[in-house]
Amino acid sequence: MYPIPEQPAAGQRILFLPAMLDDHFPLLQYAFHSREFFPVVLDQRRGIEDAGLRYAHNDMCYPFILSLGQYLQALGSGTYDPARVSLLMPSVGDACRGSNFTSLIRKALIQAGYPQVEVLSLNTKGLERDHALPLHPYMVWRALFGLFWGDLLMLLTHQTRPWEAVPGAAEACRAKWTARLAGELKAGRGLTLGHLRKTFAQAAADFARLPLRPGPRRRVALVGELYTKYCALGNWDIVPFLEGEGWEVSVNGFSWYLLYYASNQIAAGGPAQGVWRGLSRWVAGLQQDLCRALADHGFFTLPPFPAFQREAAAWINQDLQVADGWLIGAEAAAHIHSGCPRVLALQPFGCLPGHVCGRGQYAALVRRLGEGKVMSVDLDASLPRLMLYNRVKLLLEG
Repeated sequence: MYPIPEQPAAGQRILFLPAMLDDHFPLLQYAFHSREFFPVVLDQRRGIEDAGLRYAHNDMCYPFILSLGQYLQALGSGTYDPARVSLLMPSVGDACRGSNFTSLIRKALIQAGYPQVEVLSLNTKGLERDHALPLHPYMVWRALFGLFWGDLLMLLTHQTRPWEAVPGAAEACRAKWTARLAGELKAGRGLTLGHLRKTFAQAAADFARLPLRPGPRRRVALVGELYTKYCALGNWDIVPFLEGEGWEVSVNGFSWYLLYYASNQIAAGGPAQGVWRGLSRWVAGLQQDLCRALADHGFFTLPPFPAFQREAAAWINQDLQVADGWLIGAEAAAHIHSGCPRVLALQPFGCLPGHVCGRGQYAALVRRLGEGKVMSVDLDASLPRLMLYNRVKLLLEG
């Protein structure tokens, strides 16, 4: 596997990645590097809503508006030559507006004066095959490591940062491990499954040595649509807010979503069912190793996906397979069962799959469980941030 240089080579295109997975992209970004493309994760924040709303209707999916605003600000910054830029829009290809993002981005780019910018799609449903991001085996292999190491550092940081005895210790530990693992991904050497598992235990042991404040711990779970669950832009920095209020935020790892998606493809049948089944078993085995390493050092995770799915069957109809589907309710139930009775569900305004598969079942779910409290909040460009925080305080104090 070739090493990744610090700067793009001559003839290499710049690949814009919108902010989506804050805890994973510092590592996962290297999976998008190839001979053709040099990835850049966008970090624009100020004014991106207004930039997106100039070329998108305000009832469009909130993640789309923010991502479009980031694309346009980066293109207008003067840092990049638009003729050498490609935009990537990942999509699961399900029956939601996310499947229309690429065509809407192209329309907005033409209106904004960037008709030469290429828009690429990344999905497993074969949408827009002529505009698909070319994938290579080494990209998929780096993605595997970025996925699990991102889960690892996210889970460890969330469970130590609110209770650290030395302010900044958890972030410093995460920064140290991020730099180390990013270096290994860029070098492209030693990326073996044995090394992956060894890193699980080493990082968990390192975080476990951080001194913590004594006293009771309060946990609140965060579930919902991917963008509003994992991206600070999409959830308005809800994790720092909750930690500032004295709560630990329990967020499930992204590998659970990957296995959830694979399980839906298995349930759908078809000629690729065997491939999805084999991939699912293999990834689930690595996830089990992650959960075991964390548990051995005193950290918590929801059950590994096969057990998680079996337990969810008692509470959630698993025919709800569009977008985040039954995963939202299953995570809420699993968090409540684990002793985290307060659950905050965040989703974009107007996200029909999220409302049907998420909000549509929260009340019935709590009645079946006999415990817990789930508060659902929509996020969009017209909602004041203070209103979100006030509603969340009702959940925490109720």
